[in-house]
Amino acid sequence: MKTLARNVLILIFPFLVMILINEIVRPTIKEKPYEAFGVTTINSAQYLPEKCTWACHNSTEYCKQHHVKYLKPYYQKTDVLYFGLIGALKATGNYGAANILFLVLLFPLTILYFFIKSLNIQDEITRLSK
Repeated sequence: MKTLARNVLILIFPFLVMILINEIVRPTIKEKPYEAFGVTTINSAQYLPEKCTWACHNSTEYCKQHHVKYLKPYYQKTDVLYFGLIGALKATGNYGAANILFLVLLFPLTILYFFIKSLNIQDEITRLSK
């Protein structure tokens, strides 16, 4: 039961932290929230040189010019991956749903699965060595 509780906590903890951080930051945002497809977001869509907003999501070039500091020498490599991933998500026919499914759920859950698997293997090694 102890292992099950640990594994469940490992699975839900990152999502709870993400929600907690979003809700803590929400009152500090003074700009008008962005609305898309009937959904109101936390961040605005204003072009702000001091922070990323939905403007960066909608215009990658603006974000690269104003917010990216350390990645500039690597654009030739990272742009292939970045725009390739966006192209693959758009190719599904529903970019928003694919983004949530793959980048918010499946990819992190896969990482967490293998992390939990490694802990379980370590538990088994510890148990066998006793």
